[in-house]
Amino acid sequence: MSSPHQSQEPFDDIKAMDATKQIEVADDFTWTPEEEKALVKKIDLFLLPAIWLMYLLSYMDRTNIGNAKIAGMADDLNLTSNQYSIALVVFFVTYVVFEPPSNMLLVRMKPSIYLPAIMIIWGALTCCMAAINDFEHLVALRILVGVFEAGFAPGILLIISSWYKRDEQSKRFGVYMSAAILSGAFGGLLAGAITGGMEGTGGLRGWRWLFIVEGAATIVWAICSYFILLDFPANSKRLTDRERAIAIARLRDGGVQTHAHGEERMGKLKSVRLAIMDWRTVAFILGYMVIVGSSTLSYFYPTLVTGLGYTDTVTAQYMTVPIYAVAFVCTAVTTYFADSISNHRGLVIGGWLGFALITSILVCVIYDFTARYALLVLMAAGLWSSNAVSLSFASATFGSMEPEVRAIAVALVNAMGNLAQIYGAYLFPAGDKPKYLKGFGVISGMLGFGIVVYIFLHVTLRRKEGLSAFF
Repeated sequence: MSSPHQSQEPFDDIKAMDATKQIEVADDFTWTPEEEKALVKKIDLFLLPAIWLMYLLSYMDRTNIGNAKIAGMADDLNLTSNQYSIALVVFFVTYVVFEPPSNMLLVRMKPSIYLPAIMIIWGALTCCMAAINDFEHLVALRILVGVFEAGFAPGILLIISSWYKRDEQSKRFGVYMSAAILSGAFGGLLAGAITGGMEGTGGLRGWRWLFIVEGAATIVWAICSYFILLDFPANSKRLTDRERAIAIARLRDGGVQTHAHGEERMGKLKSVRLAIMDWRTVAFILGYMVIVGSSTLSYFYPTLVTGLGYTDTVTAQYMTVPIYAVAFVCTAVTTYFADSISNHRGLVIGGWLGFALITSILVCVIYDFTARYALLVLMAAGLWSSNAVSLSFASATFGSMEPEVRAIAVALVNAMGNLAQIYGAYLFPAGDKPKYLKGFGVISGMLGFGIVVYIFLHVTLRRKEGLSAFF
């Protein structure tokens, strides 16, 4: 592998290609530390703000159904508790099914075109949810939103793993995950403002305006992101030829597989087979299913807060904000330091899951409203912090895979992890109000299993020759 040197090699080390501006990098290509630092800052500038706001809006579009429910949608559509759970489940059925195929397309296309395109479509479908008049309309639109939003999250995971070295990824995943956390906080504030302030405007209920406003915001930012997003290191037009060469070389120097121009691409079937047969993929799927399954709690925050005694719907919306605020701080601190202790990511995740397990058990035995609310806040912090680190842990582990295999592996982890949200949607039925012992009991069991999985990953990967320096 090449190493950076203080002197800059001639530009002849890069063979520029005409039409697509793709490049191939010579084996003896070198670069300076200053060049690499400047490049990473440039990559951050293009990628992080764009994907942060994209994920913020994506998560709002996915979870605003919970805010709409308590703002009158359930009454207007005559939804039962079981029907609401079905509306949650159908989204994740298509979401899970279409994630791997979407990444198989994305790895062979341009993210700056593909991701904004699907974002415009699901934003438009979100706006259409303002027109629903019955349960069947709700289910149909949730299915379609799941189809098109399926490509976003695994696509972002692939992009981050394709631009950053293994010991750079935790901070970037922390930034990415903070968007989901803040979308919960902003979603509560925005939902409270829209559903309360726009109730009856134009003859529409406030919950209908919630879908219109958030869907329109998604469409606007999707258009903007087309002009900002980077593609892949070998073909991104927003970097110079030398910058792209450095991007490719430094990833390879850090043990991350990436393509340069002219290299043969692995076939679709072979990449799927290799990803599925890799034991690391299976282990990370099991671990992430625990985290995501437990995090279905977020869909019920407004309902749980109402059950804890905050019966006014607008107040219940606002009381979800502190839950996300504390989670944001804990996630930011955890991911900031996670790269510096990247060889202990598994233990960091296990520690946070253990913390969440304790709070979940306490919720089952403490019935004071104030105490349960405080425990809910702390539990969310543990789940969100472990979520962000688990993604960087998986992405860094998959760095040694060929890009086509990595695209499938990260999509499978995200897809199968989100499969947990299908049964998670049934954990908090209205009949269990206000204790919700079934939901918190199941989550406690899942968290215990998750601790075992991530400690196993930590021990096993550290023992694998050649990986201990990164894990």
